[in-house]
Amino acid sequence: MSNAYPEIYLARHGETEWSATGMHTGRTDIPLTAKGEAAARGLAERLHGLSFKAVWSSPSQRAFDTCRLAGFGADAVKKPDLQEWDYGAYEGVTTKEIHAGRPGWNVFRDGCPGGERAPDVGARADTIIDELRAVAGNVLIFSSAHFLRVLAARWIGLPPEGGANFVLDTASISLLGYEHDLSEPVIRKWNQR
Repeated sequence: MSNAYPEIYLARHGETEWSATGMHTGRTDIPLTAKGEAAARGLAERLHGLSFKAVWSSPSQRAFDTCRLAGFGADAVKKPDLQEWDYGAYEGVTTKEIHAGRPGWNVFRDGCPGGERAPDVGARADTIIDELRAVAGNVLIFSSAHFLRVLAARWIGLPPEGGANFVLDTASISLLGYEHDLSEPVIRKWNQR
């Protein structure tokens, strides 16, 4: 769905061993699985024919390898602000395991001991949004689920905690853009697989 205004394509990285098992993967740098690599290659076909003024990636191996396998590695700029949520003490732990000791815990509401809270991630997302709005053209971003969910929330003016209302599958593509003019940011497509 193209229009006269810039569009921001969000690509979540392909599957990793931890994403497949529901383990929180913030700053641990683990590779894509074979299935994740295949899905990343599949992004090339899904993004074929689109042109981008900029391609940005989280510096994580899983995000940058997805970018590279999708055919955009040569043009990509790694941006530290695109890193996944820092899960602190919950790194490598599943939500079910966290709930065993902390019933009702929610990352968007409660944050992570020794890691980030939603406002921390939101501040990084706001920095990225400022940079996006300075680009005169379409941008393609490769990152991780929780960060991209916060980015989408902030894009449409929700608090960072609003990211709890968006779910992202691995190797999905979402599209941020505008409705009538640049004062009306919207989510045009979400979690396309």
